[in-house]
Amino acid sequence: MAGSARYVAGVDSSTQATKVLVVDPEDGRVVREARRPHPDGTEVDPRAWWDALAGALGEVGTSDVAAIGVAGQQHGMVLLDEHGEPVRDALLWNDTRSAPDATALIEELGGAAAWAEAVGTVPVASITATKLRWTSRAEPDVADRARRILLPHDWLTWRLRGSPADATTDRGDASGTGYWSTVTGEYRPDLLEMAFGRALEVPRVAEPGEVVGHTPDGLAVSAGTGDNAGAALAIGPAEGEVVISIGTSGAVFTGHDRPSTDASGLVAGFADARGGYLPLLATLNAARVLGVGAALLGVEPDEFDALARAASPGADGLVLLPYLDGERTPDRPDAQGRYVGLTTANGTRENLARATVEGMLCGLADCVDALIDQGVPARRALLIGGGSRSGAVADLAPEVLGLPVEVLSPQEYVALGAARQAAWALHGEEPGWTVARETSRDVTDASISEQVRARYADVRDGRAP
Repeated sequence: MAGSARYVAGVDSSTQATKVLVVDPEDGRVVREARRPHPDGTEVDPRAWWDALAGALGEVGTSDVAAIGVAGQQHGMVLLDEHGEPVRDALLWNDTRSAPDATALIEELGGAAAWAEAVGTVPVASITATKLRWTSRAEPDVADRARRILLPHDWLTWRLRGSPADATTDRGDASGTGYWSTVTGEYRPDLLEMAFGRALEVPRVAEPGEVVGHTPDGLAVSAGTGDNAGAALAIGPAEGEVVISIGTSGAVFTGHDRPSTDASGLVAGFADARGGYLPLLATLNAARVLGVGAALLGVEPDEFDALARAASPGADGLVLLPYLDGERTPDRPDAQGRYVGLTTANGTRENLARATVEGMLCGLADCVDALIDQGVPARRALLIGGGSRSGAVADLAPEVLGLPVEVLSPQEYVALGAARQAAWALHGEEPGWTVARETSRDVTDASISEQVRARYADVRDGRAP
């Protein structure tokens, strides 16, 4: 490693693409970045991720980089044979073929509460353990060849280290597998064997801030983490601050000082990348709801925002249930979206736009409520993601959520969190970077949230005529 190396690199290996940021570890300033696309689909040859990472690193250059960290899409199943080669394409978090296996595993352990108490999370199709069960059931010949199970970020970190005999993960990503417990901080090999039918080699869980190895050309490699834990590491929400990510899908999460064990299955009791916990909820419908609303009205996003702002709170009784293609929170995979309460009096373009924004925000507000029900304080919302750039979302969010709102600056937060972890590993302490908060909105009328959300709840729960 050249003595002039001064930067760190953070990698976000998401479902869609690999993004690499080269960052100054002193202040978190991004000095270079690159992106490479991933193949579409819900199962992907993990070697495609490696090719994308190699291409992106080649573009940004690493001659002045001293350390690197990888944050990756959670839950993906990377099964390797005795030679370290994939035995099949990786099944990604959004592959739902294992939904019946999730139901079977819940029943075999004695119910949802038993899973929540055991590992902090109730299995759904995204969880790695359910994918192991599907493979053992549907592809027994493939399962017979498997010797090791890794997650996407584990696999990339292992390859960066030159594919040594040992592999590592971190507690943030391990907590999404269904066989590592946030309650005990240990693997549950009995649950892995229940899912797969026999033992598999699992990666060692590294400590936060640990250097787990070096690349062949001398870069220190940090433990890495899952994508949501990476974003949380970058943002560093204070107590009572809840992060609401409004991308194509939505995520609501925050740091907490104790594990969550939600038997309803709504709150995933994940760990974070700092040594604490990251209770999280996900929705299938977020920013794309706004896109559908704008398309229905035949307008561009700016005009859609203006229409929504021009209507009165509650859209004169028009409500959107935003479950356009099913929903995860609540668990309604076969649900569809619908507008309810349309009349000749409220059937305006402005009300349609307003109801669309309010409906999406009500879905996210349900997630905040579920966190509060788990004893997680929520006093302020931090908005990130493409949907947070909507002026209507920024304006309406405080009144719908019933919380003050701050919109954070647009950033690749997952990659920035991975870079922050790399700087931590390099220097032995977590850096003190902060992220910019561009827009602040306070609650001006608390009664609006009560009224809008009561009407929405009637529609959501089937009480509306």
